Amino acid sequence: MPFRTLSDWLAYIERIHPTAIALGLERVARVKERLAASSAGTVITVAGTNGKGSTCAMLESILLAAGYRVGLYCSPHLLSYNERVRVNGAAVDEQRLCRAFEQVEAARGDVALTYFEFGTLAAWVIFASEPLDVLVMEVGMGGRLDAVNAFDTDCAVVTSVDIDHTEYLGSTREAIGAEKAGIFRPGRPAIVADLSAPASVLEHAMAIGAELRLAGRDFGWSGDGRQWLFWNRDVRRAELAYPALRGATQLQNAAASIAALDALRERLPVSLDAVRRGLGTVMLPARFQVLPGSPVVVLDVAHNPQAAGVLARNLSEMGFFPNTYAVFGMLRDKDIVGVCRALGGRVSTWYAATLGGPRGASSAMVVDAIRNSGAGGAVIECDAPRSGYAAACNRAEEGARIVVFGSFYTVADVVAARSAKS
Repeated sequence: MPFRTLSDWLAYIERIHPTAIALGLERVARVKERLAASSAGTVITVAGTNGKGSTCAMLESILLAAGYRVGLYCSPHLLSYNERVRVNGAAVDEQRLCRAFEQVEAARGDVALTYFEFGTLAAWVIFASEPLDVLVMEVGMGGRLDAVNAFDTDCAVVTSVDIDHTEYLGSTREAIGAEKAGIFRPGRPAIVADLSAPASVLEHAMAIGAELRLAGRDFGWSGDGRQWLFWNRDVRRAELAYPALRGATQLQNAAASIAALDALRERLPVSLDAVRRGLGTVMLPARFQVLPGSPVVVLDVAHNPQAAGVLARNLSEMGFFPNTYAVFGMLRDKDIVGVCRALGGRVSTWYAATLGGPRGASSAMVVDAIRNSGAGGAVIECDAPRSGYAAACNRAEEGARIVVFGSFYTVADVVAARSAKS
């Protein structure tokens, strides 16, 4: 029943499994075996509560600068599904995705795959058909039971561990850490960039005999705002320019990327020049992205308390702004109060927006969360992020800034509205 368009395929794969999220490897493994698709490329798998998207983007950029042929699988997308599957720095086109979906559909038989599982298998089909040197695979949720973990990895990276997706991963950092450590493999590099990693992560690495490389012990970083330094057990790389991605945690993500590549240097040698060029040109929208023009507009997909805390720090380091207007929308299964609390005292006026779909929180829910958090600031309800953004723009005086954050859906709606207007 091949569909002609990508939108038709996406609508189809959204409804073939009874639930949107169903963790487990058995379904993916069965269909993967039937597909019989394999790649000779080195696989790097990246998990983490926050920072995994930035780390994947940095790995891709450095490896491309080094002359390697690179496949990147990441999620979620901001505007177009094609963003999730990249080959040599470019998103694959709709026809190629549709052909891959056809192959997965033909192979799955009566196996009911989730949306993410279907897409992960399609990405693998595309990568297996290309002469790639490296595959960078971003975990969707957790690690141990995530569809990406059905594919073997040569190097596993855990960027950070904090509280998110508690209904699936557990309510403590120890429980969540154990899930993320599930991507480690015996005898292979396991890079942990969290400076306060839960004991469960380290214990699992030791239990299976992974080659643990721990931030603060085996590698690390420091910076003075102008240049930064990376070190590991063998080498110090000084006078590095800051990554093109802005924000307080990007040195941690850059260090995780370099540590992973150092661990693979016998298979994938990368020069210091390639590291410099890759970090200097890396692009990833909506990670503390500051748009040009007036008023200053900041886009950030911070959607859990840890990420919101980083956003708060980044905003504080931008300098003085008399007023900050926040366009804010969240999914109802997130810790909305915790996110608001992390921004306490930094927002003058909140534009609380309704997000559509079954998981979207209503503006009334968001308003309650803002008030219950004690974050302060005036609160205005909006029917959508784009209407909140329009209201914020109309109100923003000289020297003010607008921050759009809380969910990929929030940022995507505002980006789409801006594009339609330009």
